[in-house]
Amino acid sequence: MKSKATSRQRFVLTSISLAVLTLAAEVYAQEAQRVEVTGSSIRRVAAEASLPVTMVTGEELEKRGMTTLADLMMALPESASLAPSNAGSGTNINLRGLGVNRTLVLLNGRRLANEAIADGYANLDVIPMSAIARVEILRDGASSIYGSDAIGGVVNFITKRTFEGKTISAQMVQPQKNGGADEQRISSTVGFGNLENDGWNWYATVDGHRRSRLLASDRAELSTPELLTSIGRAPTLGSGGYAMPANFTTATNKTAQNPYYSQGCAAPYSIQGAKNTCILNANYYGTALYANEQLTFYTRFTKRFSEDHTLTVDYMRGQEHILGTKNPSTSLAANGVTAQLPSTSKWYPGGSGGVPAVAGLKGEPLTVTWSVADLGEATTKDKQVNQRIAVNDEGRIGGWDYKLGFVYGHSLRENYYESGYVSGPGLLAGLANGKLNPFGLQDAAGKEYLASISVDGAMNRHSVSTFTGLDLTGSRELMSLSGGPAMLAVGADLHRDTTEDQKTDITSIVTYANSSPSFAKSSRNVMAAYAELELPVTKTLNLNVAVRDDHFSDFGNTINPKFSFRYQPTKAVMFRGSANTGFRAPTLFDRYGYRLPGATTTTSAKWDDPVQCPGGTPGVAGTGKALPGLVASTVCNTSLPKQTGSNADLQPEKSKGYTLGLVVEPVKNLMMSADYWHIEMKDMLANLPEQVYFLNPEKYASYFVRNADGSLAYLKNVTMNLGGQKASGIDVSLSYAFPKTALGNFKAQLDGTYLTQFDNQLEADGPYIPNVGRFGAASNGTTSSMPIITFRWKHTLTLSWNRGDWASQLTQNFNTGYHDQNLVAAQYFRDIESYAVWNWTVSYRGFKNTTISAGITNLLDAKPPVTNHNAYTFGYLSSAASPIGRAFNARLTYNF
Repeated sequence: MKSKATSRQRFVLTSISLAVLTLAAEVYAQEAQRVEVTGSSIRRVAAEASLPVTMVTGEELEKRGMTTLADLMMALPESASLAPSNAGSGTNINLRGLGVNRTLVLLNGRRLANEAIADGYANLDVIPMSAIARVEILRDGASSIYGSDAIGGVVNFITKRTFEGKTISAQMVQPQKNGGADEQRISSTVGFGNLENDGWNWYATVDGHRRSRLLASDRAELSTPELLTSIGRAPTLGSGGYAMPANFTTATNKTAQNPYYSQGCAAPYSIQGAKNTCILNANYYGTALYANEQLTFYTRFTKRFSEDHTLTVDYMRGQEHILGTKNPSTSLAANGVTAQLPSTSKWYPGGSGGVPAVAGLKGEPLTVTWSVADLGEATTKDKQVNQRIAVNDEGRIGGWDYKLGFVYGHSLRENYYESGYVSGPGLLAGLANGKLNPFGLQDAAGKEYLASISVDGAMNRHSVSTFTGLDLTGSRELMSLSGGPAMLAVGADLHRDTTEDQKTDITSIVTYANSSPSFAKSSRNVMAAYAELELPVTKTLNLNVAVRDDHFSDFGNTINPKFSFRYQPTKAVMFRGSANTGFRAPTLFDRYGYRLPGATTTTSAKWDDPVQCPGGTPGVAGTGKALPGLVASTVCNTSLPKQTGSNADLQPEKSKGYTLGLVVEPVKNLMMSADYWHIEMKDMLANLPEQVYFLNPEKYASYFVRNADGSLAYLKNVTMNLGGQKASGIDVSLSYAFPKTALGNFKAQLDGTYLTQFDNQLEADGPYIPNVGRFGAASNGTTSSMPIITFRWKHTLTLSWNRGDWASQLTQNFNTGYHDQNLVAAQYFRDIESYAVWNWTVSYRGFKNTTISAGITNLLDAKPPVTNHNAYTFGYLSSAASPIGRAFNARLTYNF
């Protein structure tokens, strides 16, 4: 039996323990002083930063039950991000609502290659979530440190510095209601070597995630005919257009009709519309959320040569694909030939094929508007692969802390006709030769013919962007001031951006895709030098001055300074503020991308052509009347041809902004802060939302480019230099840790943003249009022509508890209501209500090496807000809220 320790032995052991703890604290303090905070090149204690930075740890992402970085971006109060794009561009972040290309995304302080088509923003879906240690969001401009384009702010994803051991984690999300949108995520991480003891560490992580498609019919209750009618968008108001069975007109009768109208059309493919026509059943074909798969890999090797010299090499590969769907292929005109059914076809009404006869027909050819139900939805596969390798050498030489880095990023994006696409001329030929039936599903011969003209699996677009950069930064103490040592940082970087975008030749025959072959290739070199000076003037006042000189190979020089201060007169009160300028050159795509002479797509919403369907209420589709001799469904309440692409006349935009904040700790464990921010831009690079043209067609008549016969060739909707933008608001934060109790530890935190101004100027010297709490007058042209939505107030509230091995968190994400688009009859004008979603999670760590988490997303089953915006087909805001409803979340993590 071992003897008990004497009191002297206990005293010695206690003294040794205290000495070890003290030494560890000193080492930690020394290490803490060398932390580099996002927004500065000078190493310092993070708590002393004078800039407003929001930090979210990887552990916090798990506590909230998040499965993707999109969940985080949607929840951030300072972000006006939208849900992952159904167009395939993936998740992006839009700080302040200023546009995704004004938010700089970094991985460990350095850039990635941008999404390959627009080349103006990073797709966050390719970043490995399992490798994230923390996310730092700098909420003011950082043009003087990272580059002149960081106007809205910076989001820096910081990976784990080291990792030892093995861990595997599996997570699933299952909606309560039937249908799709279920999620599965699995990740595994392995690491070897102790950096402190062995002088090296290597780890690697693989992270896979998938989400299944959610059909509009899976949530049919969100867009019932009764609901759409109550907001002025009755589905039966539509007439003609593409449907199955097809509607038709003749050379002498332009009023569309349908041989199956009296029989109720053909459920579930179509429903009865107005004026004896059938229209597509949007709920049958619609997609609420598209299928999405992500697979990411990240590895990092760190070698410590000495206390003052460390080398790190990391590699990332992220792959994602999104399956996008739209209505089935249609019988669009091709090569000047319209879709006609001759009387010789057995499918002619009253013929041998059994199609009901139509009174008044005398064998004249029929022009049909047909949606090919046999093909199912037209599905594209959008695939992105983003790779990056970075080398970072840092240490200390002769009193200088230095950091030397090299980064190369390669972004690939390819789009494929996955299913449901056919040759447009082939489709018209099948009508003319009688093989295809436009009034019903195909017989065996018709199915065989459709298979023969299929283009499924063909690539229609191939795009690549690259980023190559070299940077060097050095910082050191200069002199001693009353508040401590003055610090200087100087640096330089050189980087090259390239982009190549090709729409393949097959696009010329797939008329339904409404695209044409094109090719564009461009590059840009940027050289920069920057300096930063930290001046602790007194124990209470700290000043920081920074300046950056960027030289663009295509736009010349721009110099952007930044000034910030931190004043702390007492331990419980701190004032902070900053002022900066910015300069954003047009993206390579916006300035040098493809340029085609005609239409490249169609409008995202349905409109009346103001010339060929006049007489209606401006901006309210379906209120005009087609000119005599025109088919109403082709010029009224329909998607119109639109031209997108680059604009060689674009010039850079400029900005200026400032922040002023207060941080107080009135009592122990209670921290409160408020930061006012203001940003102004001029020569703003954006495109106009579609409604701007149709609300004032006389003013924008030059943008309606017409053919010789008066028909609309296209609506010009390329990116342009608009007037300006002014945005301002107040970020508030409050956190309180309650005194410890026998029931456990409780903490509450509130982070919110109150928007005081969001004004757009559509042309230079024009009036500013207030957009707070409404659909904006300018759009984010990089990803869509949809107007930006701004909330007066948005917050995240978290209530957390832990006791022993148990922990739980309740989170509320909230935004205020706003005015609907209201491009409907006056009696349907309305406001959108506020939106609040509660999420709850609980975790248990009591089992050896195991953590179990479970939770409920959208605990109260809040429905997405209803909108009469005519581009939201289903009547609810699927981009700013989730149609999934209540869902159950479970996660299991095991450490080997």
